[in-house]
Amino acid sequence: MSRITNKSTVSTLNTALAIIHTLQEKKSASIEELATELDLAQSTVHRHLFTLRKQGYIVKNDDYQLGMRFLTLGGHVQSNNPSYNLAVEKVDQVARKTEERVQFIVEEHGRRYYLYTQTGKNAVQTDATIGKYGYLHASAAGKAILAAFPDDRVNEILDEHGMPASTVNTITDRDELFTELEEVRETGVAFNEEESTIGLRAVGTGVCGTNGLPVGALSISGPAHRFKGEKFHKKLPNLILGTANELELKLQFE
Repeated sequence: MSRITNKSTVSTLNTALAIIHTLQEKKSASIEELATELDLAQSTVHRHLFTLRKQGYIVKNDDYQLGMRFLTLGGHVQSNNPSYNLAVEKVDQVARKTEERVQFIVEEHGRRYYLYTQTGKNAVQTDATIGKYGYLHASAAGKAILAAFPDDRVNEILDEHGMPASTVNTITDRDELFTELEEVRETGVAFNEEESTIGLRAVGTGVCGTNGLPVGALSISGPAHRFKGEKFHKKLPNLILGTANELELKLQFE
């Protein structure tokens, strides 16, 4: 039996993950398509797909797709988050009251992840599905989380991930971002002015644990033509601040 080195193990894992991520992006693909996309030999792709399929992570219909076993893992990660059960109740309440889209976002490895979302009857459709991740600096909830971190941690995140633009309105200057984060720290509220998606605005605020660090952030998002004036700058911020305060109080007794 040949000896498996640490280097070869990491390389093999990276290849498997690249295949998984490509299937996520494409939704389905053939061996030939995966080999071309990833610049791999078809035999290499086939071996990885065979193993992943045997373990229940890949299914094959006409082409290869991700299997339901990933849903098992995702559901475990979601429900195992200590703030998840509390967030569900509050997100649902705010979605019913505002009739808009409401989400609870968490940070991990300097990225924002959708832990839970709910839609009211007037909510617009977006691609904000549970588990979707993105940059912190380009969203209301993300900026609320950044504002709850010390500057050193914010700089670490920006050094690692950069500040790419999602739209022409995305803040891409670090000094400008820090100026806005200071305003968020003073008011408790962060705004997304079509910075992640053109035509979409959002209001967000951080939710902190007993140690003062963010466990996540709540945000309400909707179309720019409805999210303006007093509603956008006063009513929704007051609502979300009150909701976050209730969440933080509950967290103290968990």
